[in-house]
Amino acid sequence: MSALLMKISDSLKNSGRVSMPQFRKLHGTEMNRMSAEHYGGSRKHPIVLMLHNIRSMWNVGSMFRTADAAGIEKIILSGYTATPPRKEIDKTALGAQNTVAWEYLADPLDALKNMKKEGVRICGLEIAEGSRPYTTLALSDFPICLIVGNEVDGLEEELLQLCDDVLEIPQYGTKHSLNVAVAAGIVLFEFVHIYRRLV
Repeated sequence: MSALLMKISDSLKNSGRVSMPQFRKLHGTEMNRMSAEHYGGSRKHPIVLMLHNIRSMWNVGSMFRTADAAGIEKIILSGYTATPPRKEIDKTALGAQNTVAWEYLADPLDALKNMKKEGVRICGLEIAEGSRPYTTLALSDFPICLIVGNEVDGLEEELLQLCDDVLEIPQYGTKHSLNVAVAAGIVLFEFVHIYRRLV
């Protein structure tokens, strides 16, 4: 903090005009974390995350960790996406690979078709013509499956054509490119926010 800001802050505190909030970082034992057994039996949000042809195992592990934090139903790994146990996945998943339900399918097309028959809305995360903002979901869009694709090539055309919607994250810089694990985290937590607000 600059000397000027410190001086202003001290002046406000001493004047009694501003009440400064006090924060204390919680220790792990104070966070009311669920045990793996309790988490396994807990009610999940009606969201499935499909990872298709993800080349980085660190990204896979990161998305497991995010899926655990978001409390989603499961992850489907497909194509050449690596599966646990792998040390690279374990490093970023931090145990979430053992708490989040997951399955591996070499070819995701049949799984997506079956989910559609069961009333699951299939949404690809991609920059595409006809996409809509990821923030525009309604309760009728759940249960939902979010598909994320390869870090370089994105979603394959045949997967894109099975989607009920393509969702896009608005971007305001020069890259129009987010890390796939970051993008999945943004959208999953928005899904959870929307679902919990509307239910």
